Amino acid sequence: MDVTEILEAHQAQFKPITVEKLVPLDFDANLLAGFDTNALEEKTLKSKKNADKYLRDLARDNTQLIINELFKLPVQSGDLGALAQLPERTTALPREKPLPKDKPLTRWEKFAKAKGIQNKKRERMVFDEDSGEYKPRWGYKGSVGDKDKLDPDWLIEVPNTADPMEDQYEKKRAEKKGRVEKNAKRQRRNEEEGAAATLAGKKDIKEFKKDELQTAIAASKKSTASLGKFDNKLKNETKMKGITHQFAPTIGDVKAEKNSSMDILKKIVGKGDTINAAKAARLASKKDAFASLDFKKKKGKDGKDGKGKGKGKGRK
Repeated sequence: MDVTEILEAHQAQFKPITVEKLVPLDFDANLLAGFDTNALEEKTLKSKKNADKYLRDLARDNTQLIINELFKLPVQSGDLGALAQLPERTTALPREKPLPKDKPLTRWEKFAKAKGIQNKKRERMVFDEDSGEYKPRWGYKGSVGDKDKLDPDWLIEVPNTADPMEDQYEKKRAEKKGRVEKNAKRQRRNEEEGAAATLAGKKDIKEFKKDELQTAIAASKKSTASLGKFDNKLKNETKMKGITHQFAPTIGDVKAEKNSSMDILKKIVGKGDTINAAKAARLASKKDAFASLDFKKKKGKDGKDGKGKGKGKGRK
């Protein structure tokens, strides 16, 4: 039985693994990516019938080229099977988000940096002179937790100025508690100041407070009648930015004043609209007539009331 035709028909269903390109692709095996710089066929893309088939074939060919490139890499066998060793990355991808800003230094970190103080990690094991052995600084069988070892403050001298009945141990514990609370309060303050400076986009709290001070000075200057125009300038004071108003002179060109008035009128009424002068005069005269009529009515009422009051006074 000859199965050559059947095999050829079956093989014709699959495309070959060799793909020829006019311009070879640039591969980055570390990212499992290939960059195709060949020009696209615009006519095929614009046609509704062949556009989808053309894009599918293009994606298939490029994927086949990437797979062929991966099979050229050295292989290492492991528990999961044969694994390809990817080379180093050659393409620099842009970051999705900007680089994080440097965390502002605390007061202690600034002081330590200025004085050249460096943090040294304390060793866990310390030498105990009494036993002649190395013991943990803390924890199980620590040198501090030995029961046989006396407390260094087992005897406290009472100062001459202190009350002899005062408990010096209790006083020492209270002082230590106060120092701990003070340090905790300072730590919270430093954290809050650093967070405020970070939210404001400032480098440190000093720059943040400087901007706040300048804002307060600007607000205080505006509290005067002249809005700080005639106030004395401080040393190295920066000029405050604000809104400047330009006023036209009271006496000037009549033609320019007429043009500016007409521009305002055009903005209010409209460029295409026309003004009916007769209608405007008629409305103005009606308004004046109604105003005079109301004034006469009001005056007549006031006269009657006054006359009646006079008669009442005369009868008395």
